[in-house]
Amino acid sequence: MAFWSFISHPKLLGLLSLLLVCPATSTTGIRLGVVRWPSPELPSFREAPAFRNGDECGSTEADRINVAMTLDANYLRGTMAAVLSMLQHSTCPENLCFYFLSAHDLPELNSSIKSTFPYINFKIYQFNPNWVRGKISKSIRKALDQPLNYARIYLAHILPSDVGRVIYFDSDIIVVDDVAKLWGVDLEGKVVAAPEYCHANFTLYFTKKFWSDPKLSNTFKSRSPCYFNTGVMVMDVDKWRREGYTNKVETWMLVQKIKRIYHLGSLPPFLLALAGNIKPVDHRWNQHGLGGDNFEGKCRSLHPGPISLLHWSGKGKPWLRLDSRKPCIVDHLWAPYDLYRSTSHFFEE
Repeated sequence: MAFWSFISHPKLLGLLSLLLVCPATSTTGIRLGVVRWPSPELPSFREAPAFRNGDECGSTEADRINVAMTLDANYLRGTMAAVLSMLQHSTCPENLCFYFLSAHDLPELNSSIKSTFPYINFKIYQFNPNWVRGKISKSIRKALDQPLNYARIYLAHILPSDVGRVIYFDSDIIVVDDVAKLWGVDLEGKVVAAPEYCHANFTLYFTKKFWSDPKLSNTFKSRSPCYFNTGVMVMDVDKWRREGYTNKVETWMLVQKIKRIYHLGSLPPFLLALAGNIKPVDHRWNQHGLGGDNFEGKCRSLHPGPISLLHWSGKGKPWLRLDSRKPCIVDHLWAPYDLYRSTSHFFEE
């Protein structure tokens, strides 16, 4: 595991940070020279320790691990915990390069990341909500209808052209293993790799109108209709861009507007475009559903088997349940990574 310590020599750490940085070829990146203290409207976080590479780590562009996440004020607390978990469990934390997608050009978000993690490589890129306006259909939960929830569809258009591969993570995850293991998966020519579940009941994800129309339901003909959760994906960005997968997903979103073929948000069009045609990854990389269902968010237990990633998909978020003093047992696995200033913390100042 990587060793970590609090800052003791800022100049030395500044020089080390120049060894490997995120590419900056895109003009959409938000790069601010002055770090301001986070806005009073945003949660305030403690500064995380500095995590350093082990002796076996390289420092070239080939050693870089690209991680993309969305950045939103309502989920910022989850994002901070997720980033901390990745750094803490990484053998080569300085090789992680974070790409945050935000629907708002807020300097405060940049400042919040910078003040909490002064030593990580990151850039914030603008996601234009207008790209999905008119394409989003009302779903069973309001949070699923937010434009930023669809930003993952546009990764290939937002990220710099020299980012050919990326891991996409939702903000409600905790990584308890070295993320380099997920990064190293062989996609075997597929555009996406993710844990896959081929015993899922697909009738739950689509309406009777979908299944009764052969032109629609034949989409899964010659494909195994396997479910996968889009909150954890390794994506071949070059292939996604080259083969027009953004357009494929958008096409299904437009069909949904006309015929109402599913009830959830951004997941079903991904399943229609990709299910049964992805590279399966060990289930340990997405212990999902810890937030309960999309209606009530009741507590759920861990699935049996080894765990590398915990995912609070569903309505219930661990930080909200902990604050309400009605946490689920699994929420206590999230708590040690919470850097929010008003709570008890794993790291003491």
